[in-house]
Amino acid sequence: MTETIQLPKYVSSTLEVRELLSSTSAQYLLLNISDREVILSDDARDRMLQAAQSTGAGMVFSDYIMMTGPDSIIPAPLIDIQSGSLRDDFDFGAIVLVTRAGIDAYLARTDLYESPSGGFYQMRLAIQDALSIVRVPQPLYTVTETDLRTSGQKQFDYVNPRNRSIQIEMEKICTEHLKHIGGYLQPGAGKRIESYDGTFPVEASVIIPVRNRERTIADAVKSALDQKLDSPFNVIVVDNHSTDGTTHILAGLAAQDSRLIHIIPESNDLGIGGCWNLAVNDSRCGRFAVQLDSDDLYSGADTLQKVVDKFREGGYSMVIGSYRMCNFSLETLPPGIIDHREWTDENGPNNALRINGLGAPRAFYTPVVREIGFPNVSYGEDYAVAIRIAGQYRIGRIFDELYLCRRWEGNSDAALSPEKVNANNLYKDTLRTAELQRRINQNLSR
Repeated sequence: MTETIQLPKYVSSTLEVRELLSSTSAQYLLLNISDREVILSDDARDRMLQAAQSTGAGMVFSDYIMMTGPDSIIPAPLIDIQSGSLRDDFDFGAIVLVTRAGIDAYLARTDLYESPSGGFYQMRLAIQDALSIVRVPQPLYTVTETDLRTSGQKQFDYVNPRNRSIQIEMEKICTEHLKHIGGYLQPGAGKRIESYDGTFPVEASVIIPVRNRERTIADAVKSALDQKLDSPFNVIVVDNHSTDGTTHILAGLAAQDSRLIHIIPESNDLGIGGCWNLAVNDSRCGRFAVQLDSDDLYSGADTLQKVVDKFREGGYSMVIGSYRMCNFSLETLPPGIIDHREWTDENGPNNALRINGLGAPRAFYTPVVREIGFPNVSYGEDYAVAIRIAGQYRIGRIFDELYLCRRWEGNSDAALSPEKVNANNLYKDTLRTAELQRRINQNLSR
């Protein structure tokens, strides 16, 4: 027996979800978790039932088709879920099938936080812990899509200040889940750097990986060189075999200022992470390595000083600032300041496994980042290092604006295809899975 019930996503409370599931005797419950119109294919129920029965899953979801206009039909492939898929915005599409086993596993949990708005998130984490959640890699329904923004516009929704109360709810639910599965880190568990020992050629290095940014690289480099610091610093630009005018521009700037170190890698197979590794392991790298993307600018000449001061005050291995979204003319774009105020010293390391980013600019104590290393990829390389550091060391946060994130038509993530968005999300989920397991193993060994 299968029932079909409308369930608004992220709106239903724990109480409402539990009452709904407690009141049904159905062996399979088909839930519409969106507020969109859905048209099921003829074989949708059968395909989902087959997947549930053959795998013993607690929940099943599938790919779908998006209608963005009368004559516009776009495939909407999704990604498989894994233990590190802890994002509350994980895309299940509009329809999920919950099995009797999944319902019972969720209702058996009597320790759940009474969330006013995260009932679905809480339910799926409980099912994810007890049973499998399976994706059918086939479009089984059609949805009329009303949110036609690009990926670059959507990606910051989770840090929009208007969504702050919802984010607090989701953090509590995720933290509850981490405690239940043994992946929770106690407050104060991170190591403190007692002394920033060692001899370095300068106190700080601004690191700029770049490829083919002739329009923006001079602005970025000048923003870095204009910094005022109470100790010597330099700027290391790793020019990843640019084919436009970037190399010529950098050569000219380096000839004018000896603090600019222009590196062209010998290797031709480096992503952004590989460029970072080259920079931080260079003998000229300073005690602290501070990020600046080749599209962006520091907000003022005191950014570097604020970052270094933060390191010195707290014994941190990483410091993360706040940034403002703006266009090429430096006019503010929604949602404005991205300060990641969801980070707290007490629970930030746990919440880092729920969110898709930790903020900018990012700065590292060089010996630690040399030890951990960046994956040689061009997306998520910074997040990989950040969640690893969060699981072992203290991280300092600066909630004042330090950085201008310029959005323009040349941004590499301005308008990604669904396939690229999926690949990016899958990679970060894989990073979370690995870090979650490392933390579980670490807790078990204590």
